Amino acid sequence: MRIFQAASSIVILTSSSAGAFAPTISVPRPSFTTKKSSTSYYTSSSTSSSSLAAITTDENSPRNLEPLDGWATNAGVQKVEGLQLYSEDGLDYQYFAAADIPTGTTIMYIPAGVCLSSSTVEAELKSISSGGVATAIDKLDRIGGRNSIADFILFIKILVEYEAGENSPYFPWLDSLPRLYFNSISMTDFCYECLPPLVFSLSRLEKVKLDNFKQVIGNVDIISDYTKSNMEVLKWAFNAVYTRAYADKQGQGSEVTLTPLGDMFNHGTATNVEVYFDEGGNAMVYTTADVAANSPLHISYGCPTNPSFLFARYGFLDESSPATFCKMMDIPKTPENINMGMDFSKMLFYHDTGDISQEVMDVVLYAKVLANLKSSPENDGYKQAFYDAHMNGDQQTKAMISEQFKYETLCEIKKHVDTFLEALEALEKKSYGKDMNEHSRLPLILRHNEFVKQTFLKVQMNLAQYTGDGASQMQYA
Repeated sequence: MRIFQAASSIVILTSSSAGAFAPTISVPRPSFTTKKSSTSYYTSSSTSSSSLAAITTDENSPRNLEPLDGWATNAGVQKVEGLQLYSEDGLDYQYFAAADIPTGTTIMYIPAGVCLSSSTVEAELKSISSGGVATAIDKLDRIGGRNSIADFILFIKILVEYEAGENSPYFPWLDSLPRLYFNSISMTDFCYECLPPLVFSLSRLEKVKLDNFKQVIGNVDIISDYTKSNMEVLKWAFNAVYTRAYADKQGQGSEVTLTPLGDMFNHGTATNVEVYFDEGGNAMVYTTADVAANSPLHISYGCPTNPSFLFARYGFLDESSPATFCKMMDIPKTPENINMGMDFSKMLFYHDTGDISQEVMDVVLYAKVLANLKSSPENDGYKQAFYDAHMNGDQQTKAMISEQFKYETLCEIKKHVDTFLEALEALEKKSYGKDMNEHSRLPLILRHNEFVKQTFLKVQMNLAQYTGDGASQMQYA
């Protein structure tokens, strides 16, 4: 999914006026538990591509949205009047409000029987497996993929339903899912060569997860060998889970849930909806702010000040992001550095102004400047004194040490900024003369790099003004 942009041409899939509703759970709906078949796709190793053609996963294939709303209604999904799906290009769809919707309104209800929660799905898959699913989960745990087990379970479920084709109770939803992605899973090897260090690292983490899934999927006995070896299908199923599922509050989840129709809300820096799961596993989408007519409905996919994560996992550039991580990758993640503020969401350069967050100043002073002071009777003790002042809320001592080493701190930051900008220039030159059809994700990578570059150039300008004209020129967020 991508960021909303105003469009002159809109594809409307539903239309009505706004009005709140009280969810009822007595709506008749089909069974959403797939049964094991003695002759079906589960155990066959000779399944052909033609028998699995009900859902085409080629990235150039269109999404089929037309049956989705009727399917959802029949399944018991309820929506407030006034929700409309639109698309600018027929590829990316999201909800917007056709009429004013006040804050606190429940705008969508997805019954637990339609939601795919990892714990429920795990029990279902194990019940139709002869031990292969449990073996795969155990092996995934042993190779370091414990935090991905819930996602792996949903990944297998998507593949099971994919093989069921039109017999799957989820077929209309599956056929509505995107095929085309611009995230790390879809990039070529050359695309990776053009990524700055942070987004490269985040992208590699995503690829490692898929590699781990591929390593253990051979043990799964409820999907065919054909599907297990079909990289196009595996990437599609992986992206369906990782770009659409809701994790628990910690995001490292013991529980991950797919919510058909509730997965059609795009990301926004300023959000106006959230998803809530009740004790019965039913999903409710409700507004957290007043939504004016003709406005998009946005949820959060992650920290808005970490656009590199959003780019790596979801494949879009959030140009509304107010700031970006300072990209300092050479500072060790010690408990002390974390206490000083070492975090992607805190060590920030601000896009519009080039301001530097206080956490950048604190961490660089503590972990670089004070840590590298030459030992002497005059210098020994500064690092510990600064840390103690920070932890104890002694602002006077902290400010005194910060001011004493301010120039050295800013010089350290400037050295990093200058080096990073040189690296970005080198990455840009790599793309010269490349075929954008062969590397179709490259234009978005270059846009991402340019967004970061413009932020760093503003920081560089501020730092140069400081060193040339005095401390009054440097601003801190």
